[in-house]
Amino acid sequence: MEFTLLGSAAIAVACVYAVLWWEAKRGNVLECSRSLWDIALTAAVVGVFAGRIAAMIGDGVNPITNPADLLIVRAGVATGWASLAALATAAWLGRKELWPVLDGLAAASLAGLAGWHAGCLTRDACLGTPSDLPWAMTQPGSTVSRHPVELYAALALAVAAVALAAWRTRSLPPPGVPAAVALAVAGAIRMATEPLRPSLGPGPVGWYVAAIVAGVAILVWRVWRVRASRPAPTPT
Repeated sequence: MEFTLLGSAAIAVACVYAVLWWEAKRGNVLECSRSLWDIALTAAVVGVFAGRIAAMIGDGVNPITNPADLLIVRAGVATGWASLAALATAAWLGRKELWPVLDGLAAASLAGLAGWHAGCLTRDACLGTPSDLPWAMTQPGSTVSRHPVELYAALALAVAAVALAAWRTRSLPPPGVPAAVALAVAGAIRMATEPLRPSLGPGPVGWYVAAIVAGVAILVWRVWRVRASRPAPTPT
């Protein structure tokens, strides 16, 4: 039995906590009275288990009759369903302060995804398509060097998390915009790295497209709402 999925989850949770702590010291989450850490932790747990259950069902494994398989890495986690469940949980828990909560979790969520991808090191599952680049890696017992595609995604998501947190501090964007940007960026990064992943099919590209489209749509809507709510200038 293999429990290394929990290692990836632990790294992701640690990254979420680190960014929330860092942002709190910079004053980025003061507009929200809810405990973002409690919401993030609950959403992460729900997301991981929802994604694991979806992966089991997709492989024909009954999660009711095989509950131990929830903690065993055999088919991984269905990341699309995991993300959707985590987003829905965070939105429900923070529904009374929806945009402050989602904005406060935006950079931390990107960092959590970065940690999840970096957790490939605990599962020996970082490599993708063959590559001759100097930083390509090889699996033990293999002579074929490959792209460390999971680490590519982890690095890109970590950079995006730091950039988003810094942007929030300097620019004070409209409510909902940071969350929308985070959603679109997460989808775009996964879309960009997908061609480097070994796959027998098209992969979860539909989920990435949906994230990009939803993020851009929310971004446009929130900017429009903020501009529409501003009072018209008084004629002189």
